[in-house]
Amino acid sequence: MSPAHIVSHNPATVNAPAGGYSMGLELKQHRRLLFISGQVPESSDGAVPEGFEAQCEQAWRNVKEVLAAAGLGVAHLVKVTTFLTDRNQVVTNRTIRRAMLGDHQPALTVVIVETVDSKWLLEIEAIAAE
Repeated sequence: MSPAHIVSHNPATVNAPAGGYSMGLELKQHRRLLFISGQVPESSDGAVPEGFEAQCEQAWRNVKEVLAAAGLGVAHLVKVTTFLTDRNQVVTNRTIRRAMLGDHQPALTVVIVETVDSKWLLEIEAIAAE
């Protein structure tokens, strides 16, 4: 199924996004919304990979699995919020997110937090639309 008709808004009067995202996305003629709860870096057997890069990739795989279960893909993402545990993860997070999303640029927020379980180095939540 194709994504909702999405219009990106990046006004010249606002500092340009630096990291592969849109300042605002407008949904026109969408049929359904999918709200993806925060995905932690655990595989289906509960294993948590070592290191931030592996954990980031696992959390994104989990997001993609939830999308797939709903018959959707990353092109349907309209909003992504990533919760990191350390500012030093920002560049690696950006690189992995861009690899996972390709040219797609949803609205995006990244914040530094403390996760519920200290072994999780990040959590990703998202909204998708069709």
